[in-house]
Amino acid sequence: MSVIIAPSILSCDFGNLERDFQLINRSQADWFHVDVMDGVFVPNISFGFPIIEALKKVAEKPLDVHIMIANPDQFIAQFAKSGADILTVHYEVCPHLHRTIAGIKEAGMKAGVALNPHTPVSVLENVIAELDLVLIMSVNPGFGGQKFIQQAVEKVRQTKALIQASGSSALIEVDGGVNTTTGAALVAAGADALVAGSFVFNNPDPTAVIASLKAL
Repeated sequence: MSVIIAPSILSCDFGNLERDFQLINRSQADWFHVDVMDGVFVPNISFGFPIIEALKKVAEKPLDVHIMIANPDQFIAQFAKSGADILTVHYEVCPHLHRTIAGIKEAGMKAGVALNPHTPVSVLENVIAELDLVLIMSVNPGFGGQKFIQQAVEKVRQTKALIQASGSSALIEVDGGVNTTTGAALVAAGADALVAGSFVFNNPDPTAVIASLKAL
């Protein structure tokens, strides 16, 4: 299976959102990656349900929604209603993680769990069999355009080993500082999906950049 490419709409031109959404539709990208930030769990605020609902109306590919928010459980139903296909929560804000995962699936979405750079992969041992996705953060969450944290490559290897040992079918996604160089190392380590934001949309030819990532 070729690597899944999920451009982050956080790096889109917000004055031309539909143009950039259609660019992703026409490209070799597989998913739309949607970062939702609340200014509480992470030091930034992005966007909420109206943007997701608008995207869902034009998107021809699944919405991969990554929520960096406190108290995610209270919004699960609304994310499902807004059109999320995959909902990824952070381990660090889920004291009852198994229940949260079950709630996401009961709402009709695939369930993912994200790990901050300092959080060890071992915390997922008791839930890995329930997951559809593990998101390894290769930057500290909250802002685009940050420098890639090299330890993420080893975390991908560790996650792959955990998935294989448990018989889980979870995919491994990586978000932060992804380009063709870091992406190649991540894919070699076992990553299934790459999120790319500024690397794609700061380039004069985003479609070609997406194709170069897809070819890794």
